[in-house]
Amino acid sequence: MEREEALKIVKEQLTDHRYQHTLGVMETAIALAKQYGADEKKAEAAAIFHDYAKFRPKDELKQIILSQKFPQNLLEYNSELWHAPAGAYLVEMEAGIKDKEVLEAIRYHTSGRSGMTLLEKVIYLADYIEPGRHFPGVDEVRALAKVDLDTALIQAVKNTILFLLKKNQPVYPDSFQTYNDLVMRQED
Repeated sequence: MEREEALKIVKEQLTDHRYQHTLGVMETAIALAKQYGADEKKAEAAAIFHDYAKFRPKDELKQIILSQKFPQNLLEYNSELWHAPAGAYLVEMEAGIKDKEVLEAIRYHTSGRSGMTLLEKVIYLADYIEPGRHFPGVDEVRALAKVDLDTALIQAVKNTILFLLKKNQPVYPDSFQTYNDLVMRQED
């Protein structure tokens, strides 16, 4: 699918603000893919579709999670996590994207997972550091992303976990596992 067609499909699903975010994620993902040797076309596709389900009704997302046998404990955590796995399913069903790597990058762009692929890392990080993001710690992660993908990713996941802890919110286990896996791999 060509970029313009994909963007047209996604624009119908998003607010103007979220569409601008998506454009930023796309440009950032392409740049990171180029820098770190990931497939640029797959990075572009995953970035364009990463928030496809962001504004779907929570009941719809919940039903997809239940029907597709995603981990049921996901429903016990913040609903902000739901759009990623449900979105991967909807992108496949509605937009016809069949590439497993692209779909997995969409699925894990909010939580991460142990053993992330290069493409998954690129999309997670691009979503975190795109130019429209403004929050404490993002500039540090942007600087790290220019030097080392995994170091930047570790800092992004750490920042997210600390943010949730400060707000007394539960942290989805995949996020802890992402952090642990990345740190342990760096020590090897």
